[in-house]
Amino acid sequence: MDDALGYLSKTSPVDYDRIPLNDEATFEKLRKADTIGVFQLESPAQRALQARLGANNIEDVVASVALIRPGPIKGDMVEPFIRRRQGIEEVSYLEPRLEPILKKTYGVILFQEQVIEIASTIAGFSPGEADALRRVMTHMRSGAEMDRIGEAFIRKSVEKGVLEKVARDIFQCMKGYASYGFCEAHARAFATTAYKTAYLLEHHPAEFFASILNNEPMGFYPISTVCLEAKRHGVGIRGPSVNHSFKDITVEDGHVRLSLKMIKGMSAKDIDALVLERSEGGPFKSYSDFHRRVWLDSATAKSLILCGAFDDFGLPRKGLLWSLPDRVRDSSRESQAESLLAAPEFFGGSEFLLSEKIVYEYQVLGLGVSGHPMEIWRDVLNRREFVRSDRLSKMRPGEFLKVGGIPVRPHRPPTRSGKTVVFLSLEDECGLIDVTCFESVYKRYGKFLFPGEILPLGFWGQLQKRGNGLSINARTVFPLSYALNSKT
Repeated sequence: MDDALGYLSKTSPVDYDRIPLNDEATFEKLRKADTIGVFQLESPAQRALQARLGANNIEDVVASVALIRPGPIKGDMVEPFIRRRQGIEEVSYLEPRLEPILKKTYGVILFQEQVIEIASTIAGFSPGEADALRRVMTHMRSGAEMDRIGEAFIRKSVEKGVLEKVARDIFQCMKGYASYGFCEAHARAFATTAYKTAYLLEHHPAEFFASILNNEPMGFYPISTVCLEAKRHGVGIRGPSVNHSFKDITVEDGHVRLSLKMIKGMSAKDIDALVLERSEGGPFKSYSDFHRRVWLDSATAKSLILCGAFDDFGLPRKGLLWSLPDRVRDSSRESQAESLLAAPEFFGGSEFLLSEKIVYEYQVLGLGVSGHPMEIWRDVLNRREFVRSDRLSKMRPGEFLKVGGIPVRPHRPPTRSGKTVVFLSLEDECGLIDVTCFESVYKRYGKFLFPGEILPLGFWGQLQKRGNGLSINARTVFPLSYALNSKT
């Protein structure tokens, strides 16, 4: 946030404390689940929630931050909250005195403060006893201690006129909350930051994505996904350049210029020397001029070539790479200059294929500036009837289809049933596809989902639509190479 506001201070300053909390365009972005990069709201689970929740005020954001936690999920609070929030299910209370406590959360326990209020109101717990209950639920998580307090809660509730069955049901709801629940103040602080981050994404996408990239590694997604999202929002990603890049990410005319610190093997000393020489002696006029003025070891020079940092000079990367041994073999600038002047023919030759450029850029930068790997395979995938991410909205919910891409962050969160469910995002050249693999699929294809290396995958499954969100319920998982090499 600080970096984003710093970028904006040079063009259109934004006061963080004055960002309005009622911006309809920001809420529309949340309702579309367009939240990659947004604090607390970018995971697949949160994006799925945003697409269903339909947030239209800051209170909805506070609730969403609190809902996607192990406690509410295991306590079966997420679905009732959404259904009641949307008017699909009637809001009900196990005991009339719960209404003032749970009304704003539609009868669902979300916050630690509500646990304390219930204990005090229903069972007559003293403040100390109620806080002891909170501590057991949120920190100690001792089963024996929970049972002891539960019996005390039920006994005292009955003494205050509550039916024993109702008291037990209330305590079961509270117990279901016992894993990692939020206090409301914590959720509200997170939600305010989340909303304001979404505001910057909506109104200042270049500065927003520049600030995220400048602080990598961070967040839920790899740098390649962040750059893909930037492009999807109309923000161009410009590769590193010896004449235009600095140590940190910069914003140029609404686009992002990648930084020198992102180049693998580029030391802080090399970066400082390059930037200082350019500031004192002016832009580098040519590849030879660069090497006359800046000394680099061969590994660093190779990285600069492969990521396109010399592309401004109009020379083929492949030719520069072939000439590299002759140009940097000597340690003195004078020897380098003599070598550069003596071998201009090495500037010629053919260029790398697009696929080669992308591979090298991933090796050096962690992303493809020249393109996305899926672009290379798209013609073959089209013939195999794979559906691209930007075409999913045109397909019918319930339809079975094939999708392919690079898996992003497969993970196995806790579930109410205790069964293993794998969630992941699949990255292609146009965006992300959210995929769910239930336990039966995981047992058969887990070796592909968690191979220990980046393995482009294909999925065959059913298109699901929940609210504004689309996802694939996978039935089959396979390495994408199977489809690319298939003759049928």
